[in-house]
This record gives sequence, C-alpha cells and structure tokens, in this order.
Amino acid sequence: MSLEKQVMDKLKEAMKAKDKVALQALRAVKSAFLLAKTESGAQEGLTEDQEIKIIQKQVKQRKDSAAVFLKQGREDLANPELDEISVLKQFLPESLSEEAIETFVTATIEKISASGMKDMGKVMGIVSKELAGRADGKTISGLVKKHLM
Repeated sequence: MSLEKQVMDKLKEAMKAKDKVALQALRAVKSAFLLAKTESGAQEGLTEDQEIKIIQKQVKQRKDSAAVFLKQGREDLANPELDEISVLKQFLPESLSEEAIETFVTATIEKISASGMKDMGKVMGIVSKELAGRADGKTISGLVKKHLM
C-alpha cells in the first residue's frame, strides 16, 4: 500500500476520532502530495521515495518551528508542532542510530579512498543515497566532516 493511501486512511480515522492534531498534520501531507503531483513535469503518480521525502520535509519543518518556539520560550506553540511530528513519523522508515550512520560513513570513506574535504561531495552523495529516509542530511554531513578532517 502506498504511503499516500496510508495517509488518506489515517486522515479518515482522525476525522472520525476528531483528532485535531493528526488532522492538521495529515492534511498538510495530503496537500504536499497534491502539490508534488501537479508540479510541471511531474509524473503520473509519486514514487515511494518521493512520498518519503515529502513526509521528511514536513517533519523537518515542524522540528525547525518547534526549535524556534522553544528558543523563544513559547512551549504553547512548540507542543502542537512536536505532537504533529509524532503523527508523521509513523509513515517514515525506522531511523538509524548515529553509531550505525557513523559506521556506514567510515566504510564509505574507506571504500572510495576519500582523503580530505575535497572528497566530501562524493561521500555525501553515496551515503545520502544509501541511507535515504533513514538518516537526516545534517547528521550525515556532520559525521562526514568529522571523519574527513
């Protein structure tokens, strides 16, 4: 079953349960799916990778918003964002631990014989592609920099 179908099913459940937080999060994802489908040059449907990227983007936006709200001492605004993140995470694949990501990064660096920051793009490309949906780019970037310096 596609993620889009799963989101629509959960949206219906949230409507029946009158769960406002889930409704808001799921409607945002549904809207992002529709926008991606109607972009010029878009294919007939979305691939699973595209769906995962859209949901990851939604989660990242909420994390960023929550961080700003918490920095400003506005927990009343941060809490709904954090609640929406928990709703959206159920559609994402299991995230890898930082240790697992670091192991993969070091193995990739050794595999392609990367030496120095000039090879960061190569390493980032390979690692990001392999760990797509299971690790965020910021974590990967930090670990690649750490091991290439």
